[in-house]
Amino acid sequence: MNKHQILLLNNISSHGLARLPHERYATGKHLEQPDAILVRSHDMHAMAIPASVKAIGRAGAGTNNIPVAEMSKRGVPVFNAPGANANAVKELVLAALLIGARNLVPALQFVRELSADAADFETRVEDGKKQFAGIELPHRTLGVVGLGAIGALVAETALKLGMKVVGFDPEITVDAAWRLPSAVRRANSIEDLLKHTDFVTLHVPLLAATRGLIDARRLAAMKPGAVLLNFAREAIVDEAAAIEALKSGRLKTYLCDFPSPRLAGVPGVVALPHLGASTAEAEENCAVMVVEQLREFLDNGNIANAVNFPSVEMSRESAWRVAIANANVPNMLGQISTAMAMAGLNIHNMVNKSRGEMAYTLVDVDSPVSPAVIGAIASIEGVLAVRSVPAQPQ
Repeated sequence: MNKHQILLLNNISSHGLARLPHERYATGKHLEQPDAILVRSHDMHAMAIPASVKAIGRAGAGTNNIPVAEMSKRGVPVFNAPGANANAVKELVLAALLIGARNLVPALQFVRELSADAADFETRVEDGKKQFAGIELPHRTLGVVGLGAIGALVAETALKLGMKVVGFDPEITVDAAWRLPSAVRRANSIEDLLKHTDFVTLHVPLLAATRGLIDARRLAAMKPGAVLLNFAREAIVDEAAAIEALKSGRLKTYLCDFPSPRLAGVPGVVALPHLGASTAEAEENCAVMVVEQLREFLDNGNIANAVNFPSVEMSRESAWRVAIANANVPNMLGQISTAMAMAGLNIHNMVNKSRGEMAYTLVDVDSPVSPAVIGAIASIEGVLAVRSVPAQPQ
């Protein structure tokens, strides 16, 4: 039996790769006709992605380094690992809250610049510490913009620290709402959140609607001397506007995970080198999660946590299955059913779901599916990709 070929564009945790049965899967960094790709940070936009690729798995949450729109046109699902690095990011946000509250970075810099040979070393330490006096977190208010897996964990942790928490997320899912502590007060708008909070932390994906979400107008709505944390995506905050807000005193500190030349050396900026998911545990969790999703797709055609396709899961009731990625257009199921009926195939079970312009269909039939049937379905206008998914030997 031919093995699925998985191209590795970055080092992927061995714990994740161990979830690929060696008798059915081969992995490597130099495969010419891979069935799927596993990636972390490698930029795929300039890459010639082979036509053989059926799926891409990102061992992390963000997919900005993957040409998702192009893959959608080819019927290729792009999987990610939402929530797998949530604890790692939460802990970094907690560290940033403490850094911002206690002025730790300028205090460390002050001590670093003291001369160890100075006779008045202790005196200078005592005199200098006054300028770094901070605040304590209990009874302060934290605003959380974006209440997904990470935002909910941050909110819960802040409450345990004695903080008040205000949240805003117009796109919150039912599952996320259930996870959210009841003590989190819901803001009616971002502006409502900004004007009532001492600290603001951002946990939204980078989309057209969130690019520049925190701009000059919204920074002006913040409480004077507030602290802004951005551990989501760089472009969510207008850097030029944040720098002006720091200069004017409207913003006390801007803490982020995205250094840039513009922010370098700006007083009040604490920029970390993208450490959000940089823990051994997060890398392992992300790898395990995305590998399991990739394997389930290749072995059974099921989709979970694809950023460009609906989630579709159908229990196996037949040894013969067909998976079809298609545009969300009328009469698609009718044309697929007709092509199978004309080939004498009896449909045992079928599931079809759509997400925006994309749709995905799984069909279990009672007898083997010939290459001619696959070709007939592939020729239907609007079908992007189709493949036979035979049951795997036990």
